[in-house]
Amino acid sequence: MNEKDTFEGTPVSVKIRERLTAARKRYHSNDNIAEFIQPGELEALLNEVETKMQGVLDSLVIDTDHDHNTGDTARRVAKMYLQEVFKGRYLAAPAITEFPNAEHLNELMIVGPITVRSACSHHFCPVIGKIWIGVLPNERTNVIGLSKYARLAEWVMGRPQIQEEAVVQLADLIQEKTQPDGLAIVMEASHFCMSWRGVKDMDSKMINSVMRGAFLKDPNLRREFLSLIPKKD
Repeated sequence: MNEKDTFEGTPVSVKIRERLTAARKRYHSNDNIAEFIQPGELEALLNEVETKMQGVLDSLVIDTDHDHNTGDTARRVAKMYLQEVFKGRYLAAPAITEFPNAEHLNELMIVGPITVRSACSHHFCPVIGKIWIGVLPNERTNVIGLSKYARLAEWVMGRPQIQEEAVVQLADLIQEKTQPDGLAIVMEASHFCMSWRGVKDMDSKMINSVMRGAFLKDPNLRREFLSLIPKKD
């Protein structure tokens, strides 16, 4: 590890935070901050997180110098956070090609289940679930490929999240990209902060939804969408 990236001069996390503050931008756990990270800084941030994670292991009284299982744990955890489970904070939105609705499609379309993986911002425990997205297009709606809905969901969920807020963020993003007459999202997820710790209830799930436009105003359309989502036995 190149420790001078962290200790020589101002830590890179401080530099990024100063840019955010100067721009009066929020940097909560579920915000994307990619535009405030300069080239090369993610690697320096990785080194900084590794160093601080090593401090956590030391404070947990784990002998990483002699324990063959944890010798590289600090680096692995740093890479996991920055490059995998929280990469939705540090990387720009995926490129999404939008096409005009040339055929004037106006029928209900449902995409799902999309498997999503996140972590709760309270305990950093995994949140794993599925999302269904319903879209009612109009002649002005932009059309995007089915896989792009999954990419957008992965980007939004790749941050420490609260499920209720995550679904709203995803709805806002899809609404902005496609401008449909109606948008509906349902998410069902297991929260390890309930099953792994706390009450340790292995069977509890959280289900929530966001309804926009026609789905909010038309109960028949809402019922059609909900009835087409596969039910578990």
